[in-house]
Amino acid sequence: MKSPDDVDVDARFLLANERTLLAWVRTSLTLLAAGVGTLQLIEDEWRTGPGLGLLLLGAASAFVGLARYRSADAAIRRGQLPPAGLGPTAVAASVGVAAIALTALSVGSQLF
Repeated sequence: MKSPDDVDVDARFLLANERTLLAWVRTSLTLLAAGVGTLQLIEDEWRTGPGLGLLLLGAASAFVGLARYRSADAAIRRGQLPPAGLGPTAVAASVGVAAIALTALSVGSQLF
């Protein structure tokens, strides 16, 4: 029986998987920068929650991306399709919630 490293895999799939991981890392870095910016630049007593939430979301995005990369790599090397997973949906929904929360915070601070 062949080991996973002996399977003849098209390098394009492996490289596409690496590019996808880099997209997750870019997303993570963007969320981390937004969290730091929120904590440092917003002059409001309610900034801590959204700022820390963005930092945690950035960290979660990096870990989800890594888990998906490893899962997809293993599936590609077995000659199978990678599992869909819920990570992208969870991160996208969390970013949407964060956007709404930051908008409400921004509008709320301008009203008072």
